[in-house]
Amino acid sequence: MIEIKTPKELARLRRYALSAQGLLQVQPFGTGLAGARKAINQIGYVQIDTISVVERAHHHVLYSRVPKFEPAMTNQMLLDGDIFEYWTHAAAFIPIDDFRFSLPYKHAIKSGQTHWFKNPDQKLMGELLARIHSDGPLRSRDLKTNTKKRAGWWDWKPAKKALEQLYMQGDLMVSDREGFQKTYDLTERVLPSRANSNMPSMEEFSAHIIDQQLRCHGFVSLKGLTYLRRNAELRKAVKSLVDERLAQRTLEELKLPNGELFILETGALEQTLPRLNNRVLILSPFDNSAIQRERLRALFQYDYQIECYVPAAKRQYGYFCLPLLYRGEFIGRMDCKAHRKIGQLEIKALYFEAHNLDDEVVIAAFADAISQFCRFQKCDSVSLSKAYPKHLTQRLRSALKPLG
Repeated sequence: MIEIKTPKELARLRRYALSAQGLLQVQPFGTGLAGARKAINQIGYVQIDTISVVERAHHHVLYSRVPKFEPAMTNQMLLDGDIFEYWTHAAAFIPIDDFRFSLPYKHAIKSGQTHWFKNPDQKLMGELLARIHSDGPLRSRDLKTNTKKRAGWWDWKPAKKALEQLYMQGDLMVSDREGFQKTYDLTERVLPSRANSNMPSMEEFSAHIIDQQLRCHGFVSLKGLTYLRRNAELRKAVKSLVDERLAQRTLEELKLPNGELFILETGALEQTLPRLNNRVLILSPFDNSAIQRERLRALFQYDYQIECYVPAAKRQYGYFCLPLLYRGEFIGRMDCKAHRKIGQLEIKALYFEAHNLDDEVVIAAFADAISQFCRFQKCDSVSLSKAYPKHLTQRLRSALKPLG
């Protein structure tokens, strides 16, 4: 077992985790559309989210890793068959190479082993399938059309539920997106011929989860391997395979100073790691590196909670605070909103936490990050309402002044 005891050892471990996520190198996956394809294959998924105070999470996550990434590229990957939309621990875009590993959950829903909606309307589902089969792809908003020819289509809620049920059980796939308006089509018409559609065995599924999580995180806890997956049989199979690999010494255990245990590939920490640089990264609350809050707290001593679901009076930092990453540390958070109509990024509150950092270097790096972030938000000016510690406020405003 590897025991992490010193600050130097912990810092190296953090670098290893961030490198696996593609957050240390300037362009670890390349740039533009090709870079986005490689990035999602490495990190395994990007979570889809509806909150729009800044650019949506599924674009933001890729922006953080891929220079010259544009939001339209996400849908282009969907249209090109590089990714597909389905459910991981939440709605997500997933590499098409992982399609077969969505099948167990789809089968469980279709067979009634688990439920997406209770008592799905099979008759309405059959009518929807027949319509799509004969008329072609169907947009969710098409269900709102009241036509005498199709009695009942105007009853939007049941039809929408039936459409979602067909999607979740695998009869339909999302073939296109216009914002949050999805277009559905028959799976056989959407799925690229190169995609593997063979149902994986439990052993194959377990191996996929372990390999994927080690690839994108570097090291993982047993709990993290099946994060928010409620399949007891799968959890048991994953643990069994982990124990087998530990016995074979292809995996080894890692112990953090707080006593938490993780697993990693044997000898993985001996590899050469990218050097730290002076970039500040402004991450999404749903970024793959930060979504497992317990892991984030254990590894980085960074206590983070997204507060948009917290009553306003109980919020500590703000509605939608974005984590700030600098030189292998989460150094703060920023509550902001993009006012796209007037082209202004409003920083409502900026919080830097206690770290032994050079204020001037950090402020300059933050200003550079904000300049790029503004362009990503289609904003050409920025305002700062308040900052903590307060003595940094004026220097931060001065650094941001050239941005308007």
